[in-house]
Amino acid sequence: MSHILRFLQVFALGTWVGAIVYFAAVVTRGAFAVLPNADLAGAIVGVTIKGLHWLGIIAAVIYLLAALGLGRSVRALAEPAALGVVLMLVLTLASQRIVIPRMDALRVRMISVETAPRESPLRVEFDRLHRISVRIESGVLLVGLAALFLSVRGGAR
Repeated sequence: MSHILRFLQVFALGTWVGAIVYFAAVVTRGAFAVLPNADLAGAIVGVTIKGLHWLGIIAAVIYLLAALGLGRSVRALAEPAALGVVLMLVLTLASQRIVIPRMDALRVRMISVETAPRESPLRVEFDRLHRISVRIESGVLLVGLAALFLSVRGGAR
C-alpha cells in the first residue's frame, strides 16, 4: 500500500509541476504568438490558468491525503515536502480567489487591455496584478520542484 501512496504523491505533484511548465512554456507563448491580438490571447490564458489552478488544487488534496496515509499521523503534514505542497495550495488559492478575479474585473472595465493606455489607472493596476500573478505562479513552480525532489528522495530510502 505504501508504494501506491508514494506513487500517488509523485504522480499528483509531478502532474501539477509539469502542467505549470507546459502552461508557461507552451500555452502562454503559443496564445500570444498565434492569436490575432493580445486580448484574445489573454482570454485563452485566463481560461487555462483557471483550469491549471483546479488541477493544482486536486493534486494538492491527493498528495496530502497520500502523505497522511503514509505517515499514519497528522504529523506527516509537517514534513518539508508536505509543507511545500500546502504553500503551493495557499498560493494557488490566493491567485484563483483574489488576484485573477480582480484582473478579470479590470479587463471588463477596460474593454481591451491591449488598447488601454499604459498610464491609465486601470491598466496600471492590471499590470501590477499581472506581475503578482506571474510571481505567484513562479513561486508555486519553484516550491513544487523542491517538494517533488524531496518526495522522490524520501521514497528512495
